[in-house]
Amino acid sequence: MKNPLLIAFIVVAILNFQSCTQPDEILMEKQATFDLIQDKILTTNCAVSGCHASEQDPSFIEHGLVLTKGNAYANLLNKTPKNTSAREDGLQLVTPGSATKSLLYQKLLYDYGHANHTGKTYGSVMPLGSDLLSNGHINYVLQWIEGGAPETGSVAEVSLLSDNTPSQAVFSPLPKPAAGEGYQMTLGPFEVYPFFEREFFFHKELGNKEPVYVNRYQIRMRPGSHHFILYGFRDDNRPPMNIIRDLRRKNGSLDFNTFASMQNHIFNFGGSESIEDYTFPDGTAVELPTNASFDMNSHYFNKGEKPTTGEVNINLYTIPKEKVTKALKVLDLGNTSLNILPNKKTVQTKNFTFDRNVKIVMLFSHTHKLGEKFEIMVKGGSRDGQVVYSSANWEHPEKINYGKPLEIKAGEGLTSRITYNNFTDKTVRFGLTSDDEMGIIFGYYYEE
Repeated sequence: MKNPLLIAFIVVAILNFQSCTQPDEILMEKQATFDLIQDKILTTNCAVSGCHASEQDPSFIEHGLVLTKGNAYANLLNKTPKNTSAREDGLQLVTPGSATKSLLYQKLLYDYGHANHTGKTYGSVMPLGSDLLSNGHINYVLQWIEGGAPETGSVAEVSLLSDNTPSQAVFSPLPKPAAGEGYQMTLGPFEVYPFFEREFFFHKELGNKEPVYVNRYQIRMRPGSHHFILYGFRDDNRPPMNIIRDLRRKNGSLDFNTFASMQNHIFNFGGSESIEDYTFPDGTAVELPTNASFDMNSHYFNKGEKPTTGEVNINLYTIPKEKVTKALKVLDLGNTSLNILPNKKTVQTKNFTFDRNVKIVMLFSHTHKLGEKFEIMVKGGSRDGQVVYSSANWEHPEKINYGKPLEIKAGEGLTSRITYNNFTDKTVRFGLTSDDEMGIIFGYYYEE
């Protein structure tokens, strides 16, 4: 064979054939499954600054989990999660042999069609503010867990790592309540800009022509949301209707008009789960006046280089007045005198006294990222100092229902005792932006 062009053609064909018969999958077959999970999933999506990269990340207070190479396996296997709902449901971060009982797997799921989905959410879907993992990557994690979650050895199909099919199902809006059973309010779809934390307000009427009594609410959001809240107003100085009012402009600067309007807010309904369904105790409901309106507050993250889409639905279910034995009021008790010194832990307390007898049916708390532990205690009477609420999760605080209402007599009250871990070099005080702090007792109660 003396034709040089033919020889070159044959050589190239042989090289191409060899490259086709030795794809990346063959090379990865020689690596341990967990090593590939670390390199292809955890390091690139989770162990990044601000998330699970180190104990110095602001979010570490909330999740307590570092997923860097050399640390992730020991931090995951058979470890108890900080998420209270996950603990109560018997989940561990990774439970060998059971993806259903592994919080790591559950936190990757938005589409309920994935195998072994519990049908519940445990905080925000991960990775927060970034593209969700592909179907292939999620199923690779699934096979590793179901295969016993070994640190060495291969128990999953490496071809799954090449499956980049998006895992996010088409957003499915909540069905509207039937006529006479409630109301639906919606936001979006709206754009969340690249590398941006978008929070805005939208004043909207509920549409009720008479007083109504809400005993249940449902929320459904596209992934990437930090929270959604329906705010009522302390007075009649209300913003214009049906206009998006961003807290921050696209350049990151604060809109002071929007900021000022936040000071007139009082919490009514809301949550941080992408799918949430909350029912008030039997016979109780929150009364809403005729022609009620809310400032709808949505807060989304986008840590990627492409715009993402946010969208929120909330259903407020009502019951007839004659079925309401106790009309609930909103508890909103905030410490506005915070003075949190830099580079140290600080415990801040605030007493709140009631001038009449009340019965509390639910409590939850609110701080920003420096809040490490939030306790609520009874103030006064024979139970003085008794802790009736505790949460160590600032981003997804506990919501505690009291089957037997918590009775507080006139002259007694509640005390908030909050541990702040100020890892910054600046003194932090009360404020409405995410760089400020808060310490608020929220809940629902009725008067005797």
